[in-house]
Amino acid sequence: MASLLSDYFPILVFLGIAGGIAIAMVGASLLIAHQKPYAEKLTAYECGFEAFGDARRRFDVRFYLVAILFIIFDLEVAFLFPWAVSLSEIGVFGFLSMVGFLGVLTVGFIYEWCKGALEWE
Repeated sequence: MASLLSDYFPILVFLGIAGGIAIAMVGASLLIAHQKPYAEKLTAYECGFEAFGDARRRFDVRFYLVAILFIIFDLEVAFLFPWAVSLSEIGVFGFLSMVGFLGVLTVGFIYEWCKGALEWE
């Protein structure tokens, strides 16, 4: 049990140092920074335009499409790093599997592009 705890001690030290630095930065910004917000800074700002009118009005679907594209390609990069590291071990099948995965993403991107989902008029 003691060796298990000693194995995780560096991680605990790292988390303690990271937490201390985060608390120090927030505390320093509260003490040093100019803390006088004015009315315009306190207004809500969301989705590329200032808040006005009814909060239940419809948003443009392009906001959602761009967000979905970001999530898809962000996940693609998350899968590409481990794949690139282990490419020599997984061989041709692993390479072709990733080519198929990237092909499906490319087809989806081209579809959205052809439908005009990325046009901001």
